[in-house]
Amino acid sequence: MKRKYLIEIILFFSYALFAMAWSGGTSFMDPIMKSLSIQNLASASFISTSVTFAKIVGTAIAAWTIVKFGIRNAFSVASLMVCASILTPFSPNYPILLASRFLMGLGGALMVVYFNPIVMQIFEPHERPIINGLNAVAFNSGTALVMFFIKDFITLFGGWKQTLVAFSVASVIFFVLWLLFGKYEDKTSSANSAKPAENYTFMDGLKDPFNWKFALTYSGLLAFYIVLFSFYPKAGISQAKIVILMGIVGAVLGIIYSQKVKKRVPILKLSGFLQLVSVIGLNFSGNNAALAIVSAAVLGIFMFLPMTALVTLAQEMPNMTPRKISVTFSLFWSISYIVATIIPTAFAWIVDLNNGDFKAAFVFITIISASFVVGAFTLPEPTEIASKQERSAASM
Repeated sequence: MKRKYLIEIILFFSYALFAMAWSGGTSFMDPIMKSLSIQNLASASFISTSVTFAKIVGTAIAAWTIVKFGIRNAFSVASLMVCASILTPFSPNYPILLASRFLMGLGGALMVVYFNPIVMQIFEPHERPIINGLNAVAFNSGTALVMFFIKDFITLFGGWKQTLVAFSVASVIFFVLWLLFGKYEDKTSSANSAKPAENYTFMDGLKDPFNWKFALTYSGLLAFYIVLFSFYPKAGISQAKIVILMGIVGAVLGIIYSQKVKKRVPILKLSGFLQLVSVIGLNFSGNNAALAIVSAAVLGIFMFLPMTALVTLAQEMPNMTPRKISVTFSLFWSISYIVATIIPTAFAWIVDLNNGDFKAAFVFITIISASFVVGAFTLPEPTEIASKQERSAASM
């Protein structure tokens, strides 16, 4: 097996195991808090808030860590942070529990940014759609395993603590595998950044209109995704599992599409439109269970089908380098997480303002979810830019 494929296996499972530890810890938060004799919801809420903060901070500093330390060392640290999840089931007090969840969230946030410069450096352009698609579905795969098989894991390992330990031990194993096999030529560190084309700073990224269009296209959809799992069950809409399951199907279809079709923007526009239609169907299905199920299935497919094209679009932009893509995705995730922190809070506030009625909040989140289809019409098509540059060069 070529080293680059082994590296991708390590990347995929490292992030999928992060998702399993993250989802598992959330699922077992009640017994965890009970074991620490903590009964108030504010403490549990603070854990969630602190991890969200870790994601914002982690994605914001990810590009800097890559330039400063090199991608291999940076990923090693992130992978080690994820292994801090092993402290969660054995936390003797609340601060240790908070620290374990914070470090794990920080490690996962860094990982998701590191995927793209690694992919750009070790995979050929024709291979990237497949790899991007696999990386895009890693978190969903881990979450789905926990969501659908949590009882089986408990039976297999003998309890919720043992289950969380098993997930963490697996993360440790992949951390060691990364140390052993994660070597390749790194073109993102300071030592390898002598070329002017690669001298792209975080401030340059903030000034680049593409980065804002790119991030804001996705941020509304991410906010909706969080609201879906946080609040929809309380509103009597329990089809979240269908969204997760069909999301995996959508990711596979997205890989196939992006491998065969070179244009990225058309599938973004189509997916954005179908996302909006299915969100409306899910939000306002009322007592129509069939409509809710169909809407959830369509939503799951078209939330994840365009992700391969979206990520690949950024990698295919003219003059893109590993260092520049690091900054682009650092901004992409930090902006998205900021929006995805504000929107759920606003959603809950609207529900409270209406005495527990979700109708106005559903209208609000439907409008927010439309960011994907609106953003798709603002994003450039890399193939068209390349064609214009070729024609311009030929005419000179």
